[in-house]
Formats: sequence, structure tokens, C-alpha cells
Amino acid sequence: MERIEVTPVLTMLRIGGWQAYLIDDGSERLLIDTGAPDGGAELLLACGTPDLVILTHCHVDHCGSAAAVHGRTGAPIAAGAADAEVIRGGLVATPPKFEEWELPLHQRVSADLPPAAPPAPVDIELHGGEVLDVVGGAHIIATPGHTDGSVAVHLVSHGILFTGDTVANVGEVTLGVFNRDRDRTAESFRTLAEIDCDTACFGHGEPLAAGAAQCLRDAAARLG
Repeated sequence: MERIEVTPVLTMLRIGGWQAYLIDDGSERLLIDTGAPDGGAELLLACGTPDLVILTHCHVDHCGSAAAVHGRTGAPIAAGAADAEVIRGGLVATPPKFEEWELPLHQRVSADLPPAAPPAPVDIELHGGEVLDVVGGAHIIATPGHTDGSVAVHLVSHGILFTGDTVANVGEVTLGVFNRDRDRTAESFRTLAEIDCDTACFGHGEPLAAGAAQCLRDAAARLG
């Protein structure tokens, strides 16, 4: 497992190539995403007992260890309402509408992933517009497109934005791949680009520790 300090309160945890983020302000701990199903033990060692887990969406590489974290710590889990039943195991996730060039990439990156995560409870269903009372306030932004229930998280008091898979930073800041609806994902990207933040953290790729808002705006402008 890699532990990468992004800011004094923010650590990126990379387990088996999959990413999660721990915010620890000295009073509370917030975990954003949980990586794949086989990372639960390492994740628990790194994050201890979080006060809250927020899942940006229902894909297995983001919610895979949510059941393990909840089972060991009892930490409540929040996720987008439209993805909640998938995370609970009651529905199968609607597959992406792949661009042709994405197919070999998806086959490669998903080869070692199970088709679904172990079922986990969702205690708080998110619709966008909520401010969750943790680490100074976690502002929830609905970002449909990658999945129907995708959400981003803006920690206003810390200047940090978590984009989930709506945005990636793989060589450059760009639209995420494997989307349910590419046009809606692009519109959600534009919404995130309007947010003033210092730091941006992505579902895939390296965080931007500084100057994130302008990078997001420049990338959104390239979408056309």
C-alpha cells in the first residue's frame, strides 16, 4: 500500500492500484471511497475507524471494501441515492456505454476485479446539496453521468474537491472513462470546474495539491 500525503490533513491511499482518500483534521476522520474488495485489511490499518465513509459511486473499484470497513468499524456509509441499491447488493450496476476505444482498456483494467462488491449498507442516501457534518462540512455535489448516482465531495473549509470518476488525471486532467452517459458526465465535469478549490482528488490518477481550480477550468474548456 502507498500512503501519499497530499496536504497536512489529506492522505491518498493506493492499494493494489486503486485509490481511496483519508481526511483527518485531528478531530474527525472521513474516508472517501474504499478501493477494491481485497484491500479492506490494509485500508483499515491505514485509516483506523472513520467517522464517515462517502462512496463516490457504485463501481467495484470504489466501493469494494466498504462492507469490510463497515463490518469492522461500524462506520456509517453515504452514497448517491441512485447507486445505493447497487451498493447494498439489491441491483446489478447498469453497464457503461463504452466508446469503441475504451473496450480494450476496460478489459485490461477490470481483469482482476470481481463483477460486484460484497454488499454494504448505505446509511445516508445523497441527492446533492447536502452538507454532512464531518471534518468541517462535506458539501455534496450530484455528478450524474459516470453512474446515475455519482457524487463529488467539496470540503470547503479545507479547499479540497473529490471528483470521483467524473474527472481523471492520467497524463492530463480529462473526462473520466467508462461512463453510463458521456454527455451527462461532461456536464457534471463543467459543474465541478465552476468550484473554487485549491486541491483536487480524482478516482484515478494523481491529485493536484495546488492550483486545481484553474486546471479543472482549462480541462473543461477543452471538452468543447
